[in-house]
Amino acid sequence: MIADTPVPGDTLSGKIADFVVNTRFSDLPDKLVSELITVMQLSVLDWCTVSLAGTDEPVSRIVRQMLLTEGGHEQSLVIGETRRLPMRAAALANGTTSHALDYDDTHFLHVGHTSVVILSAAMAAGQAGNVSMRGLLEASIIGTEVACYTGHWLGRSHYEAGFHQSATAGTFGAVAATARLLQLDAEQTQHALGLATTRASGLTSQFGTMGKPFNAGMAAANGIEATLLAAMGFVSRPDALECPQGFATSHHGQVTMATDAKTDPGSLSQGNPMAKLGKDFVSVEVKHKFHACCHGLHACIEALIELRDEHAILSDDIRAIRILTNPRWMQVCNQLAPRTGLEAKFSYRFVSAIVFSELDTAALTTYTDANCHDPELQLVKERTHVAADAKLSDTAARVTVMMNDGRELSATHDIAAPLDIATRQVKVLRKSAILLGETTSQSLWSTIVMQGGQDLSSLLDAIAKARETCN
Repeated sequence: MIADTPVPGDTLSGKIADFVVNTRFSDLPDKLVSELITVMQLSVLDWCTVSLAGTDEPVSRIVRQMLLTEGGHEQSLVIGETRRLPMRAAALANGTTSHALDYDDTHFLHVGHTSVVILSAAMAAGQAGNVSMRGLLEASIIGTEVACYTGHWLGRSHYEAGFHQSATAGTFGAVAATARLLQLDAEQTQHALGLATTRASGLTSQFGTMGKPFNAGMAAANGIEATLLAAMGFVSRPDALECPQGFATSHHGQVTMATDAKTDPGSLSQGNPMAKLGKDFVSVEVKHKFHACCHGLHACIEALIELRDEHAILSDDIRAIRILTNPRWMQVCNQLAPRTGLEAKFSYRFVSAIVFSELDTAALTTYTDANCHDPELQLVKERTHVAADAKLSDTAARVTVMMNDGRELSATHDIAAPLDIATRQVKVLRKSAILLGETTSQSLWSTIVMQGGQDLSSLLDAIAKARETCN
């Protein structure tokens, strides 16, 4: 190590490593633990669901084909295949597949997807040892907390510069979950985090292409790679997240903290978001998707559906539609003229058209190349106008429908509004049943909630059986 490298444990990265290694769920309030576990169980079901539904997507098949050609130690399950692969390869394949439909959960603290990275890494690594379902859930919660807080610490400037938080902050979450499962000590974990800084990557310019789901797989694989190397004695710069010329500085990190910390991204002063890691658990705030498109569109969809249903609006009744959204989404999901089903998942104008054509926004079959060119949908799309409104939060949208009879109908929706656990469970189970069928979905869910003390073999068997049923 270079002479001025700090001793592991004395830094912001040291705080993260300590959280990963030393957090004991038995020390947390029972109510909090119950909520954390239940939400993560729902995320496991959601991850299984979107992974199984996404196995035949072109990007999924291409990545699996490459990895199967390379081969290697048959260690971890690859969803969609009977042959296993090394854990790093399995994480790459499953991370890509689970994000292929862009129908997976999101966390708005860092505006990124969590399960596709964290669970893809944790599931692959968990098969290396006798890990219980409870151990998987706890490690995945730890990884989610690290990913979210790291992304929050990096700040909006990181995202707005073009970095995909799911892939960048997500890599550090993958390290955290994997290090927890493989029982690294704090020093090893900090070296894994340091090494991950030179691997974490992913750009928002890939949105709407195969590159976006690949970002998730890449992050899961990078997290496992860094952790395995650290476990073998690999030494990195242990404060590479926050040091001069480190990840935060070189990747446009901007931490909104106290004055004394603005020039020191490693300061753990009270204003640093990372100071709350391990104190305020945010995993319970994961947002599961109930529409098969970019999460940035969901508030808009909910507001449009509210108006459509309340006023019985038909597409022929509409003169124009105005959508106001937070400025950050203008470069993410404002495809003006989508040509493919994948691009349609990032288009306010397209989802506006499908809502008033009464197509199911939750159905995968709605987002097709053919629908992008459907004449009736085109008419509504061309009447839809999107603009930025900085007064709206990035979880909210305001829509106005101008009717042919002169009326102007408006609605605002914020998907950050609390959704109780019971309601969320109903919605996630319904989504899973729609994509996989009621019997398959219930079998997966029963396995997830009833195997707390058992190893992962029952869940792996259920996933393999579900794949056969889906075929």
